[in-house]
Amino acid sequence: MTMKERKPIVAGHFYPENPDELRRIIGSFSTENEKLVQAKAVVVPHAGYVYSGSVAGKVFSSVRLPNRMIILGPNHRGRGQALALAPGGSWRTPLGAVPIDTDLNRNLLAECAGLQEDLSAHSDEHSLEVQIPFIQVLQPDFTFSAICIRTDEYSTLETLGHGMARAIQSLKESVLMVASSDMTHYESAEDAARQDRFAIDRMLAVDPPGLHRVVIERNISMCGFAPTVAVLVACRDLGASTGQLIRYTNSGEAGGDYHSVVGYAGVAIT
Repeated sequence: MTMKERKPIVAGHFYPENPDELRRIIGSFSTENEKLVQAKAVVVPHAGYVYSGSVAGKVFSSVRLPNRMIILGPNHRGRGQALALAPGGSWRTPLGAVPIDTDLNRNLLAECAGLQEDLSAHSDEHSLEVQIPFIQVLQPDFTFSAICIRTDEYSTLETLGHGMARAIQSLKESVLMVASSDMTHYESAEDAARQDRFAIDRMLAVDPPGLHRVVIERNISMCGFAPTVAVLVACRDLGASTGQLIRYTNSGEAGGDYHSVVGYAGVAIT
């Protein structure tokens, strides 16, 4: 199955459609770091850049970005397969087209039971798209695989995580996993920070079952917790033992309303 070229769906809405303006705003969110973190994975938010871009930019500019990545996000639309891999082709943003990594796709399909190529899950999903311009600016020469997840069943996520680790190990080169997730939705800033701390602590401990459990038991509205659980499983298999909270904020910082916010956490798993 070949996708040919996926067109951007939230350019001009979540982020600028003008390439020069897009580069400028990403540059304003990025920081100069003399020593970049060697991360196996990052967790980054996916709201409009005015709200969460400062977190995503700080994360992406704080870690060493390899030439190959796996970007995972939640399925907000509920379409397609539970574990949907974007087929070969390319994804276009205002900054140009980025090719899908066909070799990495092949390895993922071979190693990840339940993973299937599926166009429909990706056609209207923004959570993966919004990450790509940051990487285009900071690491222009990259390819990626994209996985959209529509299940929160732990055993399925665990199987995916183990498979991703095997697929990465078989390449014998660096692959960064990017889990796309916002945190608590539409609670007060104080309540969101308290709720999100439970989830963040499990991420920093590289504890996938713990993250899965605390999100469900405490009813934390972390929309991308399923992709994050799968990524944490893979990170453990790849030898990761700790995480680093790079930045946490909420939408009130940009909009001024702290009574009903969305939380945004940026985490690097090393």
